[in-house]
Amino acid sequence: CFCTGCKKTESEIPVKPIDRTKLPRMYAENVTTLISDSGITRYRITTPVWYIYDKSSEPYWAFPKGVHLQRFDQSFHVDAEINCKKAYYYQVRQLWRLDGKVRMINLQGDMFESEQVYWNQRDQKIYSDSLIKITQRTKIITGLGFESNQTLTQYAIKKPQGIIPVSSAM
Repeated sequence: CFCTGCKKTESEIPVKPIDRTKLPRMYAENVTTLISDSGITRYRITTPVWYIYDKSSEPYWAFPKGVHLQRFDQSFHVDAEINCKKAYYYQVRQLWRLDGKVRMINLQGDMFESEQVYWNQRDQKIYSDSLIKITQRTKIITGLGFESNQTLTQYAIKKPQGIIPVSSAM
């Protein structure tokens, strides 16, 4: 008796398509890079981990372990410095979202501290709706929310808080 037939010897495993919108195109560790604009070095980024998601509906960079960013003026002097625990950069909007113990220092040495800050490079503005603490040489200013130019030299606190000394001499 002769029998013909097929017998499956291997189980078929369904292959699920990879969703490229959720996978990084690039992953790098212990990175220091310079970014230039029109041939002039503008920024230095240092980070322990950097992901680039270029296939997302809104392409972005992710820095899940924090970032140290320095902005340079045209003479290559640091005119602003930023540190934070986590950051995202949205390429199309040219917008940074900085999260967790954000510390920024301007050229005068004033330190700005907040839990969340946005930096719109296109509009050259830095802003936040979170609590902000600005430490200057002679005083500390606190408030809820602020807006600034990107060098942190001209800024306004939306809702100032705390004791503000006023001179009685008129």
